[in-house]
Amino acid sequence: MIRIALTGSIGMGKSTVAHIFERAGVPVFDADAEVRKLQGQGGALVEPIGREFPGTVRDGMLDRELLASVVLEDPASLEKLERMVHPAVRDAREAFIAEHGTAPALIFEIPLLFETGGDRDFDKIVVVSAPAEVQRKRVLARPGMTEDKLEAILARQIPDEEKRRRADFVVDTGADLSTTEAQVRDILTCLGIKAGE
Repeated sequence: MIRIALTGSIGMGKSTVAHIFERAGVPVFDADAEVRKLQGQGGALVEPIGREFPGTVRDGMLDRELLASVVLEDPASLEKLERMVHPAVRDAREAFIAEHGTAPALIFEIPLLFETGGDRDFDKIVVVSAPAEVQRKRVLARPGMTEDKLEAILARQIPDEEKRRRADFVVDTGADLSTTEAQVRDILTCLGIKAGE
């Protein structure tokens, strides 16, 4: 089994590329979706995070927007939150691997792969990238996003150029969808994985 990490900075098109891999028959573990589940209604991290960051839980759910505003301003708080979240996501990832033990390859969509040193755990790394102006336009179109928030997020992420340099494969999502799909097919061919296998 080939373990493939799929990463890239905010707004680069990781989810789109993950869906293309999924449609080709490669199971995908989405770390962000797992975090949302852990922090959502009835999630295992709601209570411990609420204790650590008072006022961030409302109606049994974590107010992710409020939590983000707290931790993005304070590196020590962010580190504390990550120490709670990362082990829980790691456990979910191991369960996913066990569930798909016979698959020829697995994709792990992990936005902060390099930032957390997680790249050592994978056989291949695919970085999703796009021109900076495309990235900026996509991110600023999101509800509640501002220039300041975007800058704070980008400040925590390794620059795109560095991610591209450290990748085994780069998927450029700056063009149309069919071009992106062709790049994913090329990666699967290169790794000897048949689509739909």
